[in-house]
Amino acid sequence: MTVLLAGCGDLGTEAGLRFAALGHRVVGWRRSPAKLPAAIEGAAADLGSTDLPPVPADTTAVVVAVAADSPTEEAYRAAYVRGMANVLNALDRDQVAPERIVFVSSTAVYGDAGGGWVDENIAPEPGGFSGRVLLEAEGLLRARLSGTRTAGISLRLGGIYGPGRTRLIDQVKTGSAVIPEDVRYTNRIHRDDAAAAIVHLATMEAEPASAYVGVDDEPADLGAVLRFLASELGLPSPPVGDAGPARGGNKRCRNDLLRSTGFTFAFPTFREGYRDVMAGNGVRHP
Repeated sequence: MTVLLAGCGDLGTEAGLRFAALGHRVVGWRRSPAKLPAAIEGAAADLGSTDLPPVPADTTAVVVAVAADSPTEEAYRAAYVRGMANVLNALDRDQVAPERIVFVSSTAVYGDAGGGWVDENIAPEPGGFSGRVLLEAEGLLRARLSGTRTAGISLRLGGIYGPGRTRLIDQVKTGSAVIPEDVRYTNRIHRDDAAAAIVHLATMEAEPASAYVGVDDEPADLGAVLRFLASELGLPSPPVGDAGPARGGNKRCRNDLLRSTGFTFAFPTFREGYRDVMAGNGVRHP
């Protein structure tokens, strides 16, 4: 089985190493392939370009895991919509029909639910351009695969944290963290669990659904997370005040569908995950 990683940054690389550990050949497309570990066959590629490398003929799974160059609608559209179209065009060009394509999307497609619960049965209502663009890319994937034997899977990840992704820890350490005055639910997933979920959905025997919410077991109040981090670090609890607009909206995401596939989390809540990060475990890949 050959797995093509269309986009091979930190998350894609971690997934690639896990595919390789299972015995799969892994090919990674990225602009700077020399930075990839030896277990991944790197190929220079810019997903924003129509001139992409040849797709291995025996590719059975494709993972589209890209990131925008900047937080603008234009950059998001170039990365996600144009990038998705170019990958699909490359598959058509080389007449390769993988069994599955996993697109790394985001819970941003759900917007703000006012603290309510959301899952795959809730119609997405993105509140900002990021969610709208990601939803457009999801729709493009479904439309292009309609009538084919390739399964398209959107993995809607919550906020990723882990090695090299320590924004909240850094805020607590520097004293810049502020606990919101109202309860503000947040949804997250450790980088390692996100990578494991990609591998699981690409390789599991059961027929996949078209979309999965990728978050851990506990949608947590941001204030509770910040107080926990302060306690673990031996620092005073951050002050309560105006914390600015909510990142990703105020909602609680369910992971029941992902768990029903047999997937298990190494870090089921932020407590286990952040303790692992603060212990210095894991390696941030380039």
